[in-house]
Amino acid sequence: MSTLANATAIPDAHTCEQARITRDPRFDGLFFTAVTSTKIYCRPVCPAPMAKRFTYYASAAAAEAGGYRPCLRCRPELSPGDGAWRRGDALLARALKLIEQGVLDEQPLSALAERVDIGERQLRRLFVERLGVSPTGVHGTRRLLFAKQLLTETAMPITEVALAAGFGSLRRFNAAFLEAYRMAPRDLRKQRVEVPGETVTLRLGYRPPYDFVAMLDFLRGRALPGVEVVDATSYSRVFGSLDAPGWLRVSQWPASHRLADDNALKLELHGARPSQMLEIVHRLRRMFDLDADPRAIIEALGADARLRPLLKQRAGLRVPSGWDGFEIAVRAIIGQQISVAGARTLATRLSHHFGQPLPAPLAPGLDHIFPTPDALADADLGAIGLTRARAQTVRTMARALLDGHVDFKPERTLDDFTARWVALPGIGPWTAHYIALRALGHPDAFPADDLVLQRAVPNDGSRMTAKALTARAEAWRPWRAYGVIHLWKDSMGPAKATSIANASSTNTTVKPPRFKRTPPKSAPVKKAKVTA
Repeated sequence: MSTLANATAIPDAHTCEQARITRDPRFDGLFFTAVTSTKIYCRPVCPAPMAKRFTYYASAAAAEAGGYRPCLRCRPELSPGDGAWRRGDALLARALKLIEQGVLDEQPLSALAERVDIGERQLRRLFVERLGVSPTGVHGTRRLLFAKQLLTETAMPITEVALAAGFGSLRRFNAAFLEAYRMAPRDLRKQRVEVPGETVTLRLGYRPPYDFVAMLDFLRGRALPGVEVVDATSYSRVFGSLDAPGWLRVSQWPASHRLADDNALKLELHGARPSQMLEIVHRLRRMFDLDADPRAIIEALGADARLRPLLKQRAGLRVPSGWDGFEIAVRAIIGQQISVAGARTLATRLSHHFGQPLPAPLAPGLDHIFPTPDALADADLGAIGLTRARAQTVRTMARALLDGHVDFKPERTLDDFTARWVALPGIGPWTAHYIALRALGHPDAFPADDLVLQRAVPNDGSRMTAKALTARAEAWRPWRAYGVIHLWKDSMGPAKATSIANASSTNTTVKPPRFKRTPPKSAPVKKAKVTA
């Protein structure tokens, strides 16, 4: 017999039951099954046989608050997050993004409530209604599950695991782990002989279908030489500072006999400090859009006759974000209304001229750290061939970031974010929405001034106005960015030339990107402001 906990936040009981019986990976992370006899909770894809009495929970945190421990076989810490709650402008989504960024690590719940402009009691009530647990419960489970993953998959000392998971002391970590899971952290360790090394390898789970090849194609066309390397099977980049640099590689997790293990990317971290690891995982989950729910996206976009066949053809297409917001913003400005080849040249010059070269390559092709806002705020960007207007826009943007006039804070709504960016000279709606799409991974970002989109939606040689395109896409909300990615992908035929307005691209030896988007060249220019 099954029961539902927080029924408003999870699929109905019949759907949950069918997903559990068939071990449907599309529902992984959308709910959890708690077995009442064993007091253990599992993912829907768990291969272990289930008892007759169980309860469905909306989140791992809710299951743990109900007194259940995570299954050691299916490992709930590997399940993707529920994209519907963690994406977009809804208050709950913005609060969850702040929790994922560690707001509650050193601040009270009142600080979180203030940042999303709601009362503390209202915020707590919202979390309990939707997720079945308070914000502090979500925060605590997030830390413990990440620690559990590190204990299971790495040979890191337990002291470093505690630090990586955000615990200030080993004693507090041991006490919290023992209370939640009825075992000491050392007892979870697999019985194996392994020498701790510099490289940490972790699984990054996703909900299928997932088109990793298309994601690499997009990133390959926008990778900065020296900072990033994208080959046929992986993405690599430098992170950190000149004093403490590191590098990472993301690839597909090798196939195995366990379906749940196959639905994951493989992260290899080199030289990462424990305190950096949780943030790195968070960035990569956003960058590779690993928490998206394809079912919800297809249901919302599939009603549009233009998008329906594209969704069937590429159901696993995701929104490719970027590693760093400032890096994406610089590339977007540099690439306004010029070709990929020209943008590639300028972006590479900027990175090498104003970035920080490493004493020695960390790996083949990884030898530079991208410039900081401080480095570009007063830089002579004309020296690398930027026009006066573009150079001034980059400098203005860098200073605005340093002054706090613009930012990449997760509590901002899309309208608030774009309004702040459009207020800067040289930044138009197209650029602001492109930055929201690539820097924030915002699922509803929509550059309506994009020429390719205006021509791709009619698909008959005609061109829609930005106003008409915006009206057409109203029904796509809150997943308009996915419609954009599908249309860009469809517009990029294999034989077409590449002439898109984006500087985030690679050296000339790689194939052109398969996604295409161009801001309208006919857009009005007012004084120093370029409306892209």
